[in-house]
Amino acid sequence: MKQNANLIRPGWVIEHNGRQWSVIKINLVQPGKGGAFIQVEMRDVDTGTKTNERWRTADTVEKLMSEERDCQYLYTEGEALIFMNTENYDQISIPASVMGESAGFLQDNMMVTVNFIEDRPISVNLPPSVVMEVVECEPVVKGQTVTSSYKPAKLENGMRITIPPFIAQGEKIVVSTADCTYVERAKN
Repeated sequence: MKQNANLIRPGWVIEHNGRQWSVIKINLVQPGKGGAFIQVEMRDVDTGTKTNERWRTADTVEKLMSEERDCQYLYTEGEALIFMNTENYDQISIPASVMGESAGFLQDNMMVTVNFIEDRPISVNLPPSVVMEVVECEPVVKGQTVTSSYKPAKLENGMRITIPPFIAQGEKIVVSTADCTYVERAKN
């Protein structure tokens, strides 16, 4: 099914240059001069190689029809992520490389959507946001809450992001799984 390039989302499976690609990351770039374009990081479904592709927002791409199944993340075994199909309780083993960096957001018993093409798992769609604890960051400085500068922080899963200066170590925050950015403080 033809789709405009500006509609591409992580988790989609597209056909490009005769191959099937799973979209990992997207970045919409609007330069000061010239038209906007979308930078897409994607992984070859068969070989696992990654590539970056750039399309203008008016270009079209071929989105492959995939079957989505609700699954529950169980555990990691070596380089494989083990999920359970919630309809028939079958366990599905998916290489961690399929998810890339976003595998760090998986939490025990997390509900995800797994995309299948011809009964083969292609990609895993995470919830839009997760709650994570800040395990390492600079201390809060009084009076610094009005500045718009962000400070580096390390999350419980080992990922590094930037957070507002008023967030302290040990606090729980909401993080966007699409682009690994701070959203808000977690509600208690």
